[in-house]
Amino acid sequence: MSTSDRTRPILSGFARFLRIETTGGFLLLAATAIALVWANSPLDDSYRAIRDFHIGPESLHLNLSIGDWAKDGLLALFFFVAGLELKRELVVGELSDLRSAALPILAAVGGMLLPALIAVGVAWGEPGIERAWAIPVATDIAFALGVLALVGSRLPTAARVFLLSLAVVDDLGAIAVIAVLFTETFSVLAAAIAVAGLACYAYLQHRRVRAWWLYVPLAVVVWAAVHAAGIHATIAGVALGLLTRVRADAGEEHAPAVRLEHRLQPWSAGLAVPVFALFAAGVTISADSLGAVFSSAIPLGVVAGLLAGKFFGILGASALAVRLGVARLPGSLSWRDVAALAMLGGVGFTVSLLVAELSLDGEAAELAKAAVLIASAFAALAAAALLSRRNKVHARGAPTEPSD
Repeated sequence: MSTSDRTRPILSGFARFLRIETTGGFLLLAATAIALVWANSPLDDSYRAIRDFHIGPESLHLNLSIGDWAKDGLLALFFFVAGLELKRELVVGELSDLRSAALPILAAVGGMLLPALIAVGVAWGEPGIERAWAIPVATDIAFALGVLALVGSRLPTAARVFLLSLAVVDDLGAIAVIAVLFTETFSVLAAAIAVAGLACYAYLQHRRVRAWWLYVPLAVVVWAAVHAAGIHATIAGVALGLLTRVRADAGEEHAPAVRLEHRLQPWSAGLAVPVFALFAAGVTISADSLGAVFSSAIPLGVVAGLLAGKFFGILGASALAVRLGVARLPGSLSWRDVAALAMLGGVGFTVSLLVAELSLDGEAAELAKAAVLIASAFAALAAAALLSRRNKVHARGAPTEPSD
């Protein structure tokens, strides 16, 4: 047996290990903990030197810091995998029914509007709030799904679909906000190249082309064009995922979306998301900064938006949509399940930290990022407690009618 034959089972086993969402959750939390400890240790200068080191061709507008490569580059892989899963659910899964799909979409809208209104109300008149209101708008997909995988493994599949759909919708909404508020320059040429690349990708999918050596360079061109256009680069991953074919042809064992998700999910869970967390979560936290978070208007608005705004926005919009008959609660979920997921929606990390960096400067930005981490940690712990209780209910096979 050759060396490659001996190592193949090992690599295959490692890939299966990384496909377990609990593993991805542990890696994500571990990377966050390392970042916080490293950034608040005597070695904090080395952390910032590595994170801020620039590399890449300036001529292509890709001379980015290591932190930006992790945020805009590696994270696009995670959004691509998320887009694949969302497309599959929309076409052949639980969201293929219009009334079922309406629930997480409308819940996401409520979960964006109310946090923004609360942030504006708390910090009205403060310098920077004209942009900082967008900080608590987004739910972090990776962290939220990681927490759900860790403590909610017995919840119905509909719970994960609801959370994934909600998080993708409000992340897309937050990215649209970023495009409007923070795009100082917009390149029409780069945007046209991105659209042309996406059209080419869709055409190749339609023609059933399976040549990876065509798709990989095309995906890189689309990502680079989206970035150069001034749009958040992770939108390229979502767009490519949503354009991937999800129905298998006659004689085809698996559709391209299923094959790609199977191959790329380990790289997303084991590399992309943890590395991003490592370079994004390194916020300096001290007694003074913690005190300032709860005595400054904008950080307080961020905390209130992520905790109260997300919970009541998601739960309230869901209840209203069902009451009006425009959406339907999945039969396997109860309102207590939705309440637990709504609390988990307060875990804002990726886009929230990004908006904090874009909307504020210096100490104000650091305080806002500290507020994001504090609110996210509290939301994760509270949601974990609620989900753990619901997990036990579903493990016992208890009924899950909306009245339970």
